[in-house]
Amino acid sequence: MSENKRLYVDGETFDGCQKYFNRELSWLSFNRRVVEEAKNRLNPLLERLRFVAISCSNLDEFYTVRVAGLRSMVSAGLTTKSADELTPKQQLNRILPAIVDLIAEQQETFQEITRELHDQNILILKFQDLFDDEKVWLGKFFRDEIFPVLTPLAVDPAHPFPFLLNGGACLALMLKGMKGNGEMEGLIPMPSQLGRFVELPGNSSRYICLEHVISEFVSEVFPDFEVVGQGLFRLLRDSELEVDDEAEDLMLSFETALRRRQRGGIIQVMIDHEMPVGLERFVISKLECDEADVHKVKFVGLHQVEEIIPQDGNDFLWHPLNARFPERIRDFGGDCFAAIRAKDIIVHHPYESFDVVVQFLRQAAIDPAVVAIKQTLYRTSENSPIVAALIEAAESGKSVTAIIELKARFDEAANMSLARDLERAGAQVVYGFLDLKTHAKVSLIVRRENKGLRNYAHFGTGNYHPITAKVYTDLSFFTSDPAMCRDAARIFNYITGYAKPVEMEKIFIAPLRLRSNLEKLIEQEIDFAKSGRAASIWAKMNALVDPDIINLLYKASDNGVKIELIIRGMCCLKPNVTGLSENIRVRSIVGRFLEHSRIICFGNGEPLPSDEAKIFISSADWMARNLDRRLEHFVPIENPTVRRQVLDEIMVANLKDEKNTWILNSDGIYNRLEVGTDAFSAHKYFMTYPSLSGMGSALEKVSPANLISLDNRKD
Repeated sequence: MSENKRLYVDGETFDGCQKYFNRELSWLSFNRRVVEEAKNRLNPLLERLRFVAISCSNLDEFYTVRVAGLRSMVSAGLTTKSADELTPKQQLNRILPAIVDLIAEQQETFQEITRELHDQNILILKFQDLFDDEKVWLGKFFRDEIFPVLTPLAVDPAHPFPFLLNGGACLALMLKGMKGNGEMEGLIPMPSQLGRFVELPGNSSRYICLEHVISEFVSEVFPDFEVVGQGLFRLLRDSELEVDDEAEDLMLSFETALRRRQRGGIIQVMIDHEMPVGLERFVISKLECDEADVHKVKFVGLHQVEEIIPQDGNDFLWHPLNARFPERIRDFGGDCFAAIRAKDIIVHHPYESFDVVVQFLRQAAIDPAVVAIKQTLYRTSENSPIVAALIEAAESGKSVTAIIELKARFDEAANMSLARDLERAGAQVVYGFLDLKTHAKVSLIVRRENKGLRNYAHFGTGNYHPITAKVYTDLSFFTSDPAMCRDAARIFNYITGYAKPVEMEKIFIAPLRLRSNLEKLIEQEIDFAKSGRAASIWAKMNALVDPDIINLLYKASDNGVKIELIIRGMCCLKPNVTGLSENIRVRSIVGRFLEHSRIICFGNGEPLPSDEAKIFISSADWMARNLDRRLEHFVPIENPTVRRQVLDEIMVANLKDEKNTWILNSDGIYNRLEVGTDAFSAHKYFMTYPSLSGMGSALEKVSPANLISLDNRKD
């Protein structure tokens, strides 16, 4: 390409065309792919229903954060443009119609699935559809279990319209007095303590929505009135947190901000399409929201339909995954430290159990030779066994340092609670940086051995969350490599004492040197290509948004570097554009498991896959927030067996996947691969075959060629 033309690559346009997809529209495209999984008849029926719920929960978060943020920018008069040269107002003008279409698609898909559920005798019923004995049972259930927690609210001059919490649903009523006492409007907020669906007695799967139960017995709530109109509505509020950067007590500042979040401005209202027009106008006027923010739908609160999906034992669910425990650790009698001393280990979740991470920390908690444990926590589960192990270690007198990230969105309150629990146990709790999120996933164990100290480290691509680890694909890397463990100690010292490391021996961290070292690695592949050597990059992550990294990938493509990207969600890079990105291919894998691991491979002068490749795992996506405003890690994989597992197994299988793969075109459209019933599925492959790193002594009995070659493997 000529030098003049290359200037376009470094600017905002390429031959007059935008070089980037809009990140918000790209995210909406991802959520459409989730809805497509709900339509996919190859998926079990109840799992399809789960995809509907996931899509709706995703959209709620997108609306309360991204849409709310853009609206705040518009209200403030800001015209700062996105990478694709759109002002906040222009972005909203494109996003909002796309959201309307997505909501309609979610509703239509749900209606289709409920018809199929009905054919399988899984029924969501109205009161008139119930058997007489069910109606009698429901009356007693209402009086015993529902009525005591209801709060009927009249709305009149003496009773102003109440404040409703973010995400709250409410039954609106038009009431007419039966004793000549006029008309009024009433409200019954749906109690968050109760489930959305009531399961009717018996062996069959028969359900009725809570609001329909309340509607049927509303005369017991408003005994002197009859209902002449009703309808359910649900609202969302702006959920961005504003924390005082100069706060003396970060915990108190977050508690105040969380209370403010519940009172954020209303940005969306979902209304039952059967609500009478007069009642709808009443609700809209009292909420003081714009009619453009109101969506009339057949089913309000689709995110809750997951409640009727049983945990297991149903023919309409995926067959349970029996996660394997790494044989290598069994070879050492379950001693994690002995196994890690012998060789680095990588564990591939959810196919290999997250229990190994829990066991690593539990063993540290009860081992008298362990003197210190350091741990980052971004998100974890309720009653987390990770936190329990840290508490046990602290109570036994070990030095325990826990880095709790209070800024983990929507987990702020849970993290504050576990921070207090850890402090009460005697752990040293640190909240990280005020202006950076601590997103790196690191554990460091210090153990006394042979009259000295030996360190053991864990680096993860995902959170220390035993629940999500059952459905998120992530990697857990264990090592006792002295240099990596020293780097882990430097990371903790940086967080706890602002001790910025002068140097890191092997690991790169953001926001210090991760971006610059990543750019150097890409530039190195460009140099290989210019010198006539093989040049290639394989990368797997959740999102690719950063314009500077995208421009560098365009430059690499222009110079002949072959680039394969597996981007689950947002991708602002335009692939397959002649003269810009013709050597870049982008795919998205959406299926049974949520792809979450970040893996980056550089050919290092040889075609991938090769023994010369440089391989890294990371906690960071390629977004400005990850590279510049978060603490993240970028960890090299050096052990030969672990390298083979990450490159020859995981990356090759993902690139070979057909069943779950969508291909991104240069126009921004994703097309699902058209394949037959015997299409290769990376998910099924990993469920079937044990990993190299976890096989232990069994690895010696199997031909390596048979382990790493996927050419002849079918589902």
